[in-house]
Amino acid sequence: MKKSFKKILKKIKLILISISIVYILNIKNCYSNLNKKIEHGKNLFKQNCTACHSLELKKKLIGPPLYGINEKRNKKWLYKWIKNNKKLRESGDKEAIELYNNSNKVEMPLFTKLSKKEIKDILFFIKKSNNLNKKNNKIMIEKSNFNLINYLKDPFIRTIFLSLFILSLILIYLINKLIYFLKILKLNSFKENGLKKRELSTTKLVFFLMKLKIKKIYYIIQILFITYVIWILWIFLMRIDVNKGYKPNQPIFFSHKIHSGINQIPCEYCHYSSIYSKVSGIPSLNVCMNCHLSINEYNGNYFCFGKTKKYFDNEIKKIYKYLGWNERSRVISGKEFNIKWIRIHNLPDFVYFNHSQHIIVAGKEIKKSKKVDSTCEACHGDVKNMDKISMYNDFTMEWCIKCHKQTKINKHNKYYLNYFNKKNLNKTISSIGGIECGKCHY
Repeated sequence: MKKSFKKILKKIKLILISISIVYILNIKNCYSNLNKKIEHGKNLFKQNCTACHSLELKKKLIGPPLYGINEKRNKKWLYKWIKNNKKLRESGDKEAIELYNNSNKVEMPLFTKLSKKEIKDILFFIKKSNNLNKKNNKIMIEKSNFNLINYLKDPFIRTIFLSLFILSLILIYLINKLIYFLKILKLNSFKENGLKKRELSTTKLVFFLMKLKIKKIYYIIQILFITYVIWILWIFLMRIDVNKGYKPNQPIFFSHKIHSGINQIPCEYCHYSSIYSKVSGIPSLNVCMNCHLSINEYNGNYFCFGKTKKYFDNEIKKIYKYLGWNERSRVISGKEFNIKWIRIHNLPDFVYFNHSQHIIVAGKEIKKSKKVDSTCEACHGDVKNMDKISMYNDFTMEWCIKCHKQTKINKHNKYYLNYFNKKNLNKTISSIGGIECGKCHY
C-alpha cells in the first residue's frame, strides 16, 4: 500500500514539474502578446480617437476624458456606442441620449468598420492606461520586432536555458546512479532469495521497466528542450525582414490624417503614378506647392501628439527651404536641397509588384474582399487616419497568396474575357495562376 502511494506521489510530482516547465517557457510569450495587444490598442486609439479625445486620458478635449471608462460603463454598451452611437441613440437608449446632450449635442463619428476585436483592444489600452509613464506619456512596452540576439540577452530567458541545462545534467547523474543502484539491488535480491527461474525472469522484467521509465522521462525533457530551441530559431528565421509596425521619423512631419482624412485629398492626387505604373512614387515638392503656395501657415483645429500651431508652421516652412522658395519675393532662389525621405514599404528586388494592376484592374474586387473604401487601405491600412505612416501589414508571401485566394476576378475586364474561360471568372485570382511562382518571381 505504501509503495503504491509513493508511486502515485512520484507521478504527481512529475506532472507538476512538466506543467511548471511548460508554464515557464510560455510565460515570456504571454507578456509579449499582452504588450502587443496594448500597442495595437494604442495605435487604433491614435488613428481613430485623438481628433476628439486626449491621449492623456484624464484630460478633456472635444470629447470627455476616457480614463476609467471600462469601470463606468458596461462593455456591451461601449461596443454599441463606439460602433454606431447614432443607431444606439435612435433606439432610445437613455445613457446614449444623456451622454449626447451632455456633450452639447456634438456628433461622435461612426466607426462601423472597426471590428469587435479592435474595439476590445482600444478599451484594453484605456484600461491599462495606469501604466503610462508620466514623463513622456508612453506605455512601457517591449519592441515587437523579434531579435534572437536581444532575446537571448534577456536575463529571464538565459536563466531558463541555464536551469534546463543544469536540470539535464542532474537528471543524467541521477539516472546513472539509479541504474547502478538497481543493478546492485537486483544482484542482492538474487543472492538472498535464491529465486526460481520464473520469479527471476519476472524480477528482471520489473527492473527493466523501472529503468525504461526513468530513461523515458529523461528523453522527454530533452525533446521538449530541443523543440523549444528549434521553435525560437524558426520564429527568428520567419521574421527576417518582416518589418510590420516600422514607423520612422521623416525629415518633414506629414500627417496623412490632416491631408487625406480631414481635408479629403485623394491618395492619387499626390501618388499619381500609382494609377499608371509599377510604383506609387514619392510626390515632388511641386505637388506640395500646388496648395502651399497660398497656404503658408496651419489654421486647422486638429493637433496630434501634443504638437502646436507653431510646430506645423515650421514644417510648412521646411518645404520652402528644401525647394529654395522665397516667401517675400515669391521666386525660387536656386538654393535647393534634397529631402532624404526614409522608405517604409520596400519589397525585395526578386519580387514583382505592380500598383496599377491592383488599383485599376482589381480595385473593385479588392475593396469588396477587404471591406475598405479605398484600394490603398487594403495593403497600407487606414492611412487617412494616420498621423505617422507605419508598415501596416506583414507583406510576406503568405499574406499575398491569402489575398489572391480570397479576391475574385474582375468579370468586366476585357483582358480576362478574351484570354480566360468565362467559367473561371466566377472564381478567385488563384484559379487563373494568381499563386504561380512566375507571376511575382521572374
